[in-house]
Amino acid sequence: MARESLASKKQRAAEIERRLYDYYGAGEASLDFTDPFTLTVAVVLSAQCTDAAVNKITPKLFAAYPTPYQLAAANVADVEDIIHPLGFFRSKAKNIVALAQTLVADFDGVVPADIDQLQKLPGVGRKTANCVMCAAFQQPQGIAVDTHVFRIAHRLKLAGPSADTPAKTEEVLIKVFPQHDWLYVNHQFVHFGREFCRARSPRCAECILGDVCPTRGLWG
Repeated sequence: MARESLASKKQRAAEIERRLYDYYGAGEASLDFTDPFTLTVAVVLSAQCTDAAVNKITPKLFAAYPTPYQLAAANVADVEDIIHPLGFFRSKAKNIVALAQTLVADFDGVVPADIDQLQKLPGVGRKTANCVMCAAFQQPQGIAVDTHVFRIAHRLKLAGPSADTPAKTEEVLIKVFPQHDWLYVNHQFVHFGREFCRARSPRCAECILGDVCPTRGLWG
């Protein structure tokens, strides 16, 4: 099979985005949040567990510690008690308290609207920073590549075998999608991955992207 040109891949990506937007709209974050601080903490907590599980915990967490200043002063053991149902709760409790302390010490208690500054916060990597930039600030500076986005980018062959890490996959995606679409790609891919392009038993026969997917039918 001939290698697909970048121009062809961009055309296919545009059609993929058109259909996903028609079907899902702009997409919505799966995590509940009220401001950049609560979103940042929620995304850190979501590592290695489901967004639904995080959403069950955060109301109690933010009722106790609604601002960075209050979380920065929290006893880590008390935070552990609240987030105990989540995986890796000890390291997550340590991280979110340290995150709040860094916000207070270095950013006057305000979550920075900059992808590089965000990654200076404990527990925040590029994926988390991308989520915050898109969902909280509506200022996309990249595309958050989680397990859904990574899987779908490769199944749709927008990313090739050499894009074998989330960072490399993001590099490919930001080349094929224009920046104004970066705001939507993660949320739409997550919804699409849950409904159609599931890790197990994908619904290829019913897929809304079936005719633009080079690997349709190979995963069922």
